[in-house]
Amino acid sequence: MRIVSLLPSATEILFEIGAGSEVVGVTHECDHPSEALKLPKLTSASGPEPTSPAEIDRHVRAAVHAGSSLYYLDTELLDQLNPDLIVTQELCPVCAVSYDIVTSAAKRLRSDPRVVSLEPKTLDDVFRTIRYLGKITNHGERADVVVTGLEARVRSLGPLDSARGDKTSARGDKTLVLEWTDPPMSAGHWIPELVERAGGRPVLANPGANSQRLEWEAIAAAQPDAIIVAPCGFDLAKTTRAIAQLKCVTEWSSLAAVRAGRILALDGNAYLSRPGPRLVEAAEIIARWYTSGAEYAG
Repeated sequence: MRIVSLLPSATEILFEIGAGSEVVGVTHECDHPSEALKLPKLTSASGPEPTSPAEIDRHVRAAVHAGSSLYYLDTELLDQLNPDLIVTQELCPVCAVSYDIVTSAAKRLRSDPRVVSLEPKTLDDVFRTIRYLGKITNHGERADVVVTGLEARVRSLGPLDSARGDKTSARGDKTLVLEWTDPPMSAGHWIPELVERAGGRPVLANPGANSQRLEWEAIAAAQPDAIIVAPCGFDLAKTTRAIAQLKCVTEWSSLAAVRAGRILALDGNAYLSRPGPRLVEAAEIIARWYTSGAEYAG
């Protein structure tokens, strides 16, 4: 099978389940595992890339409002790669080339590939996605092994918070996760569960749903005990700079968690933004941070 992955999380899953040798093309953002960096890149950013969180937010909102794509898809290269399977998504127009562009391009290909859209919204959805990709790529046995291992690691972290019907977590810090900093945005989809599994209590979160814009007044009123900053698509260096820029926000500086140094700067691009195997590692990192009681750069 010749597989094109237009989603970084799908690329990670495909390599994890043993289908990496069948992947013939990826996106410009597929950087894990290292073998993916050697593959042909089918996408690129459309236009100049802004740098600060505020600039990026304005750029994205303008593009979405205008109905234009944030990414360019090299349809000529896609045709040359002659894929049997294209893996993409419809969940977020900001995270990858749009599903409509992919399906439109696929119809014009000589190979008449199957187009599969992945739409996980929870941790269980992610595990089902791994098994599904295993099934359709004939790597089902390995996918089952991967998921079984991930589920065991999740169970070792402990049960969910009492609010979800299980016994109370060991620490229970009220935890705010910022998926974006300017404007501040809540944690959505699978992230609140990761926080709970790690031993915290997510506040101002949107489990199983899209991230939402937050007001600083609401954040101040919630008074989180701990804050995780993991902007979508940002590596650790960019995240650290984003946190530094928050110092000019009065409400941010007044938060008890900020004054106490209870801030975790996390590589959101690697650990939280991509619905793949490394989500479990993210929960483990957060759990260690709760236990250490110190600042930690993941």
